Amino acid sequence: MEKHPLKRGTASTPTHSTSYQSVNKKFTNGTRVTYVHSDDDMIDITTSGATDIRSARVPEDDETNVNYSVSFSGAHETADIPGIGQYDDFHTIDWQRDIARDRMRHRYIIKKKQDSLWSLIEGAHDAWSGWLCVLLVGLFTGVVAGVIDIGASWMTDLKFGICPQAFWLNKEQCCWSFNETSFDVGNCSQWLTWAEVLGQAKEGAGSYIISYLFYIVWALLFAALSASLVRMFAPYACGSGIPEIKTILSGFIIRGYLGKWTLIIKSVGLILSVSAGLSLGKEGPMVHIACAIGNILSYLFPKYGRNEAKKREILSAAAAAGVSVAFGAPIGGVLFSLEEVSYYFPLKTLWRSFFCALIAAFILRSINPFGNEHSVLFFVEYNKPWIFFELIPFILLGIIGGVIATIFIKANLYWCRYRKFSKLGQYPVTEVLVVTVITAIIAYPNPYTRMNTSQLIYLLFSQCGISNTDNLCDYNRNFTDVNSAIEIAAAGPGVYQAIWLLILALILKLVMTIFTFGIKVPCGLFIPSLCLGAIVGRIFGIGVEQLAYHYPKTFFFSGECYAGDDCITPGLYAMVGAAAVLGGVTRMTVSLVVIMFELTGGVRYIVPLMAAAMASKWVGDALGRQGIYDAHIALNGYPFLDSKDEFAHTSLAADVMQPKRNETLSVITQDSMTMDDVENLLKETEHNGYPVVVSRESQYLVGFVLRRDLNLAIANAKRLVDGICGQSLVVFSSGNPPQTLGPPPLKLKKILDMAPITITDQTPMETVVDMFRKLGLRQTLVTHNGRLLGVITKKDVLRHVKQMDNEDPSSVLFN
Repeated sequence: MEKHPLKRGTASTPTHSTSYQSVNKKFTNGTRVTYVHSDDDMIDITTSGATDIRSARVPEDDETNVNYSVSFSGAHETADIPGIGQYDDFHTIDWQRDIARDRMRHRYIIKKKQDSLWSLIEGAHDAWSGWLCVLLVGLFTGVVAGVIDIGASWMTDLKFGICPQAFWLNKEQCCWSFNETSFDVGNCSQWLTWAEVLGQAKEGAGSYIISYLFYIVWALLFAALSASLVRMFAPYACGSGIPEIKTILSGFIIRGYLGKWTLIIKSVGLILSVSAGLSLGKEGPMVHIACAIGNILSYLFPKYGRNEAKKREILSAAAAAGVSVAFGAPIGGVLFSLEEVSYYFPLKTLWRSFFCALIAAFILRSINPFGNEHSVLFFVEYNKPWIFFELIPFILLGIIGGVIATIFIKANLYWCRYRKFSKLGQYPVTEVLVVTVITAIIAYPNPYTRMNTSQLIYLLFSQCGISNTDNLCDYNRNFTDVNSAIEIAAAGPGVYQAIWLLILALILKLVMTIFTFGIKVPCGLFIPSLCLGAIVGRIFGIGVEQLAYHYPKTFFFSGECYAGDDCITPGLYAMVGAAAVLGGVTRMTVSLVVIMFELTGGVRYIVPLMAAAMASKWVGDALGRQGIYDAHIALNGYPFLDSKDEFAHTSLAADVMQPKRNETLSVITQDSMTMDDVENLLKETEHNGYPVVVSRESQYLVGFVLRRDLNLAIANAKRLVDGICGQSLVVFSSGNPPQTLGPPPLKLKKILDMAPITITDQTPMETVVDMFRKLGLRQTLVTHNGRLLGVITKKDVLRHVKQMDNEDPSSVLFN
């Protein structure tokens, strides 16, 4: 495993005692990397605010153990070597090579179909294995999501009290199971608060203090357990996981990030961290959990498990299933995968993602963790259409949402950067406990921050009716005629009190989310963002509603609000505000609108949602270029080449290639270098691959060979081939080398890529960047009049883009 340091040229220091063997390695760009081998599976996480893969060492449980054996035939020519075609940790995959390998495998299966009945069955299995794999991913994702929802609901209520007759029931189930249909005002006799369990009265100062203390103690216990599990067993389980999923889907290898330990600890830790009352959500991490399930199940099908490019098709479908079960929004999940996380999304993957999201949503609906007839999270029933004038406040909400989102992103990035480069990063569990204590102490006195964030959003989205007892619905209304529409009315004192409490809740939620997102527990950002927007929207909606009540004859209300019924719906403003802040934070547009109307069932409000989402994105883009996920990708130095960005500079390939003109290029000749020469080249340089040329004088290109493949082939040859020694010629050509009295040659043509992507030195970098994005290249070779000049890698492109944008090019850390 590679272990990357905090700063260039320094080595990370493990904080726990174990036996290590460290080997320092220096790349050509000066970045020093420490390889760490350990006798145990203890984890060292000492840096970073977001998930920092450079300081995490995990059991490589999602990596197939390669048996390095090789068979030889004829003149000791290498046959297929197990391990060839795999990738090292923290390296970029070569999409073109993997797709070509899959095409060859597919052609071989088609060719064999005619041979026997068994071959025909094998061919049929290969054809439907993709559908079977996404079916299993959908099934398992739905089940895991149901367990997480039920567990989080029960443990959240555990902070407030217990059901003595059946402790495994949460408050709602406890009251329903004993036929008490309402418990809004605390009239559920079967549910006991902790003060009542200790013999105190239901109300009073003593009861309040005991409940307060129990709330803090349970929150601390849950948070400590979550952070400790993450630290000890799976450091990759912290954070939301979406920045890393985006990077992995773009073709980057992070061993263990989607492994079984990460899946187990993320699921358990997510229940605990949500139950602790921290300002975070479980929806973002659901995408990570679903992708981990997809990764593990893909190994049941060698077509996907052994091919990194094909595996990403399953991971894209899994990401869609993750959002589907998080919100009960299967179509929104598919669009989220397409718009936000996936890098390569062919039509075949679209259909499979749709199927996977559908199965996951169906399984979750069957489990019914919310205990109602709706599979969506915040079902609303508004009976009034929106009026044309309201587009103005909706767009204003979009602008406010964009501003709030920008404040959050900039503040959170500042704090994560500080955590990463200061001593704070060395005490992740302590930081979690401090944030938990502060959150619990401040949150409990305010009823809107004390309650579960999902419950608060539902309350803000809901329409006031006869059964509502919250202060938000304290209007001077006459409910004597139940058949008449709810008339518009003046706000009572309870509404104004609720507004002040909501403003305090908004400030607290914003500040605590800034400090919470990035701590070492599983934490998502969807629900806190929706909550911030819903608070702003509800306050804004009440203001417009009171304006319509006091001035119904104003020209923009005339004809709409004059009849006396309730023409303004504050809950709709909460919904639009929620979409605005979430859109500003994530920069989603199409998928956001679809998720919002699937989330609430409010299909008729697509236009207001679209207007707010667009306004929010424009404001967000004007104030800060990146959404939260892209910002964290840049912060961690992942090699992610965003397909949405434009390259607007006029440089050429010759300006970016390595080495520069008049410098020596490391190459291998096709038939004139000995094994000693090749091994010396491997020792002296750290390149990931080498061009193979006809001869040093001509420099005409033959192909490209990867460093890893060379090492594997040479190691196998030394062990298994008689007569191979340091003086053996390494031959990449197909013809027989001239007969000599020396040792037998080592033929390595089978590991040579005979069709590397090449460009000329005068190719505009705009074209080169497009090639890297659309073809998923790992490197391209630069030629002039057919002669090899240099190499451009994905990392070179990323560093050049950052340099052109006046950013630090050394922040791109991996290969």
